[in-house]
Amino acid sequence: MRAYRSTLALAHPTLGQTIRMGRAMLKKLGLGLGSAVLVGAGVIAVRTATFAVGGVADARDVNLAPAPVIDTARAAKNIGDAIRFQTISHQDPAQNDAAEWAKLQSWMQITYPAAHSAMSRDVIAGGTLIYTWPGSDAAAKPIILMAHQDVVPVTPGTEKDWKHAPFGGEVAENAVWGRGAVDDKGALISLFEGLELLAKQGFKPKRSIYIVSGHDEEVGGTGAQAAADVLARRGVKALFTLDEGSAIITDAPIVNGPAVLIGVAEKGYATLKVTANAKGGHSSMPPKEIGTVNLAKAVIAIHANQFPYKIAPPVSEMLGGLSQKGDVMTRVAVANQWLFAKMVKSKFAASPSGAAMLQTTIAPTMLEGSPKENVLPQSANALINFRIAPWDTSKTVLERAQQSVKNLPVTLAWVKPPREPTAISSSLSQGWKLVRSAAEAEAPGAPVAPFLVVGGTDSRYFYTVSDDVYRFNPIKLSTQDTAMIHGTNEHISFESIERMVRFFTRLIATAAG
Repeated sequence: MRAYRSTLALAHPTLGQTIRMGRAMLKKLGLGLGSAVLVGAGVIAVRTATFAVGGVADARDVNLAPAPVIDTARAAKNIGDAIRFQTISHQDPAQNDAAEWAKLQSWMQITYPAAHSAMSRDVIAGGTLIYTWPGSDAAAKPIILMAHQDVVPVTPGTEKDWKHAPFGGEVAENAVWGRGAVDDKGALISLFEGLELLAKQGFKPKRSIYIVSGHDEEVGGTGAQAAADVLARRGVKALFTLDEGSAIITDAPIVNGPAVLIGVAEKGYATLKVTANAKGGHSSMPPKEIGTVNLAKAVIAIHANQFPYKIAPPVSEMLGGLSQKGDVMTRVAVANQWLFAKMVKSKFAASPSGAAMLQTTIAPTMLEGSPKENVLPQSANALINFRIAPWDTSKTVLERAQQSVKNLPVTLAWVKPPREPTAISSSLSQGWKLVRSAAEAEAPGAPVAPFLVVGGTDSRYFYTVSDDVYRFNPIKLSTQDTAMIHGTNEHISFESIERMVRFFTRLIATAAG
């Protein structure tokens, strides 16, 4: 046994430390000393030394197009101009100003003449754009690139908290400021900067290129859904679709440093209405059975019955990929989840964002009861939002909620048909390799891993017209920075703008050239 361990340690310099750590872990777990510890430590060491991430391809066989020369100042100015168009998607569509979308689209035609000359343009569903740049090889599968036009409102009363006016599109402090800078006009304009650059250079794609820009992503994406239907009727089956949804995270879990996280799936979405009916009446003579109390009990019961943490695709592949650049202890734990699964889950779930990737989440969001403080309501209700993990379904979510409330006098019903989790796109395909090649060029040396997107994107509708669907923009964000998305002081740095323009230009030239 000692000779075997020594041989392994010589072949893998970190194994001596790994074995010692394995022995220490086993001691802590109370597994005893002597031969049991030695055998256990040996198993841990071998599994750690031979651990490899399955199901994730590298991009060494991709010949990435050379980096272009980018006019970052021009791109920054144009992002600022685009922000000034207040394409705000309100929850009530009657509050939207359709003229702002028309102005933005007209401005895009003027600002990017070469790209618009190379591509045809269709406007559908009240404002969604479909651009087509025909390829010379009809047999080659096309690619689809996406970025939406609309933004969320600025919360009334918070305008004074912005360093620069939320719709001013100001260029200051080596960044562009305003609503949509990150979500998603920064990507939209960077994409068109790349298209314009290629068109001016006389680029002739072999694969057809489709650009889809939804007009209402922030309120459900009916435009993107209509665009997917249009492309399906045209018989389009793309090699891949790429949309927003992830980034280069500068303080990624496991590595505690930068990592390229490429979204390969997104969680489902469902909102459950919990209703408690009662007789109602005057609050001065409350009966034993009060609807609001029963409602509160039901909400607490559903929320208390949390879904268990689970490490399954694509989270398992992400953990494996990140652990390759983690410390020795992390590699030991991830490679030996037969022993340390609880430890891995606990460490990963230490933050809300990490925990959200390990389970279906339960979030009570709205309560409604009496119209007056001294009136007992005849009906009280609550809304509970679920983000459904890929290993669950709306059926299992509803069953769990029903089990939670047991015999409480409440009814449960979906507010509208749930959206199931998406399929998991391949991290072995040529589409993955192409996206990965352009992405990791923007963060040399950082680990690259598949990622589960916990929010929603327009790209969820594009599985019917694509082999694979990915979600990634090469901006650098810390987990703290993500608070500005839909929040206050949203901005994008010059560095990220340059990185995005370069990423889109190289990806298109490589994939379609």
